[in-house]
Amino acid sequence: MEIQKGFLQDAAMTKPVATKFFFILLFMSGLLATDPVSAGGGLVLEDDVCILTIDFYSAHFTAYQPESRGDTQYCKEFPDTGLTIIVLDYLHQSLKLVPVELRIIRDVTGLGRFAKLEHVQAISDLSAHTVFYQPPIVRANASLTIEHSFQDEGNYIGIITAAHPTLDTYSTAIFPFEVGASQFDSTWWMLVFAVAASLVFWLRRSRGTKE
Repeated sequence: MEIQKGFLQDAAMTKPVATKFFFILLFMSGLLATDPVSAGGGLVLEDDVCILTIDFYSAHFTAYQPESRGDTQYCKEFPDTGLTIIVLDYLHQSLKLVPVELRIIRDVTGLGRFAKLEHVQAISDLSAHTVFYQPPIVRANASLTIEHSFQDEGNYIGIITAAHPTLDTYSTAIFPFEVGASQFDSTWWMLVFAVAASLVFWLRRSRGTKE
């Protein structure tokens, strides 16, 4: 009986800890699931459609890896290195009238998908970290397509700049993405949640049956 009583006391003490642990995991998952977008724009997944915003401009963003993944579409995580085709279909009609510049750099900020425009602007020499550069170009057909073969896995940042249709100003946005992205991240988090939830349920049930 003393052993059983001690166990119940331990369980009662452990329950609040386990509950707190579960809600901490839930909070962390919310942070990870959030898609931070800088004031200047970025990539946002809306209703399974990947939208790139550049200030008041917008474009449908689609990425393909035809050599390894066929016609599967990607948004922020590209599973493989190698040939990647990025297509921007302009949703804002003014975009087809102005030059658009696109640069891809290695992410040297160390912030991954949490990188913002100000972090990129703080990089002293973008050219030293550039892996792809598309000079300003006007696409009257409202579609910009680029091809690049990524040699290394890791985090990258796309930087897109578009001129204003009437003023002598420019709008810039960034879109962090990952090449060689793990396909098991979401599964791992689901497993963690399941274990945490099971622990809380087991402690509550054990306390209820022993009292």
